Amino acid sequence: MGSYTALYRKFRPDNFGDVKGQEHIVTTLKNQLKADRIGHAYLFTGTRGTGKTTVAKIFARAVNCEEPTENGPCGKCKTCQAIANGSSLNVIEIDAASNNGVDNIREIIDEVSYRPTEGKYKVYIIDEVHMLSTGAFNAMLKTLEEPPEYVIFILATTEVHKLPITVLSRCQRYDFRRISIDTIADRLRDLMAQENVQVEEKALKYISKTADGSLRDALSLLDQCIAFHLGEVLTYDMALDVLGAVDTEVFSKLLRSCIKADVSGCISLLDEVITQGRELNQFIVDFTWYLRNLMLVQTSDGLEDVVDMSTDNLARLKEEAELIDREQIIRYIHIFSELSGQIRYASQKRVLVEIALIRLCKPSMDKDNSAILGRIRAVEMKLENGDFVVAAAPTAAAPAAGGGVAQKPKQILPAAISDDIKTIITKWRSILKSLDDPIASALESSRQTLGNDNKLLIVFDKGDVAYDRVIRESSKEAIGQALNDLVGKEVAFNIQEAESHNHFEDGVVDLSALINFEVETEEE
Repeated sequence: MGSYTALYRKFRPDNFGDVKGQEHIVTTLKNQLKADRIGHAYLFTGTRGTGKTTVAKIFARAVNCEEPTENGPCGKCKTCQAIANGSSLNVIEIDAASNNGVDNIREIIDEVSYRPTEGKYKVYIIDEVHMLSTGAFNAMLKTLEEPPEYVIFILATTEVHKLPITVLSRCQRYDFRRISIDTIADRLRDLMAQENVQVEEKALKYISKTADGSLRDALSLLDQCIAFHLGEVLTYDMALDVLGAVDTEVFSKLLRSCIKADVSGCISLLDEVITQGRELNQFIVDFTWYLRNLMLVQTSDGLEDVVDMSTDNLARLKEEAELIDREQIIRYIHIFSELSGQIRYASQKRVLVEIALIRLCKPSMDKDNSAILGRIRAVEMKLENGDFVVAAAPTAAAPAAGGGVAQKPKQILPAAISDDIKTIITKWRSILKSLDDPIASALESSRQTLGNDNKLLIVFDKGDVAYDRVIRESSKEAIGQALNDLVGKEVAFNIQEAESHNHFEDGVVDLSALINFEVETEEE
């Protein structure tokens, strides 16, 4: 009994006709072969699993094939078969990840001087070429620029930005695109027909989407699902189980809980997901995709094909699109995109997801502009309920009539906020990023308001130790320089400690919560 061959290896294309999703590259290479205008150095770049090495091998066989066809190599001649089974000395594959030194490249340079024993060309395929050392790159430059007429270099990389410009300028560059979900699904459907394996259409679509533009990843995921349910029809639910994913209905419940600011509901749903053994990384990716679909449905009525959902799910999504503003969806997507970058190497993944869900429900937790819509909603509700007043100028809180307990003063928006101060408040996060950590960290606990002289006033709660750090002359100079750099001129500001622990609750305006609102102030 022979060993099992993985699907991505078994169905690796052996001619240009089988390469999917890279028609722009395949057409160009086929035209070069027809016109005998073959270059001496090629650079294939793109994300994993998009066909770089596969196309390089097909091209290497095609340039040496004794009877080339419309789709490249014939696959039948002696040369094609020798290259396919690895016995040919004309095609040399090198993994730069493990052969990245100067000595490895010098060996290649020495070999280049010998003509091929059979066939027209010696083809060097250097995979993950960005892993070569600086010395190795320098050693190959001259040979890469002017190799013998019988030598072709094909460099493949997923990280083209790491290549020296001297290498890039010597190669014909071909960018391999991420393969579309439909193209991957069509390929999987054809291969499953050849394998006599029944797979539900919805499962194929989900696997294609999860592969994120990589046909190789899609085949590996499909292989995993088939192995788990061998001999059965592979359904959507089975694919979700094997890949540790969550059904769309859960995302709908989660979104509605977030819209209602129901923190306990969100945490309970997350607990269910974890109890079922779902993979949190995949959960984050899929929920972000769900939010993306929601945004597309809200943007246009004609995007049903792009969204790729069942009729029932699409109807539910359209209903949810009426419950939430686009800016709020974008804020949700930003939070979960940020989370996907943090969680990969985190030890406490559940805690990070819980924090993200709480942030979705409580926009007041965020100090940056991404939470502005949630704050606007909160202010609008307070305005409707009469909890605070927008006025032309600050006024003192009136004492209660008849000597009763004075009411809590209401927040008031100052009359004349200069454009410079508005710029500073809206770009406050950028200012913090430009400062060194001890000062930036200390300013995190501050709030920004206007002093009586209409200067920027940076205020700390009474007893806040951060105030002691920033009141130093060196700290004030650094803050002043950061403000000056932002607005392009000198900015007058003061730093002070609040008179009480509840400074802003006592009626002083927190500009960071109001400055971005569409509120017109009347000049006196």
